[in-house]
Amino acid sequence: MGDKRVALVTGANKGIGFEIAKQLGNRGVTVLVGARDEARGIAAVNRLKAQGIAAQFVLLDVKDQHTIDEAADSIAHRYGKLDILVNNAGIFLNEPLPSGNDVSTLKEVYETNVFGVFRMTKTMLPLLRKSDGGRIVNMSSSLGSLTLNSDPDFELATFIVLGYNSSKTGVNALTVFFANELRNTPIKVNSADPGYCATDMNGYSGPRSPEQGASVAVYLATLPDGGPTGGFFNEVGAVPW
Repeated sequence: MGDKRVALVTGANKGIGFEIAKQLGNRGVTVLVGARDEARGIAAVNRLKAQGIAAQFVLLDVKDQHTIDEAADSIAHRYGKLDILVNNAGIFLNEPLPSGNDVSTLKEVYETNVFGVFRMTKTMLPLLRKSDGGRIVNMSSSLGSLTLNSDPDFELATFIVLGYNSSKTGVNALTVFFANELRNTPIKVNSADPGYCATDMNGYSGPRSPEQGASVAVYLATLPDGGPTGGFFNEVGAVPW
């Protein structure tokens, strides 16, 4: 087991998740690459290992509690703890305007983006409690900010995607309430806004790179003991709720 930090990143086989794993690995953290596709997950691990990073594949579907339980059991057996959990896995669907949307679409988005974060956090919390300073990072978005979306001058104000945007608002709520519960423990819980990055989720349309998007998550995952908890941050500073 040892004292080396261990991080689990969900959806880490590509995009921002892969870059988070890579950047944590370059800091000497053992990274567990959570992915629901075994072939892609193993390929990502091999890419990381080729760069000298200690990495391991973990079969993980955040919609499937059984795979989450098995992942937790495997981590407990091999490492005895978890130091960092990055809830990165998420989906984006092509949605009509709110008045044309439907409940089934909202449920599908929330199943991964909100309930998946809850499942992961609750299940991995006993392992995070065994760390000297557990860190939970929930990947959110400025699109989940009610303050920004209420401003007509917000640069993404016309991006009216009810399911995805409100799911990130829900992620921020999970951050606040888990942080409140854990405030008197060494565990810190924060939301990260990676910015509009070019990934396959948006057809590589974002102006920022996955490397840039990963930086705030890595910062929050490696906060010192005196760092913040229950906050929402991008690489510049606090993002309004």
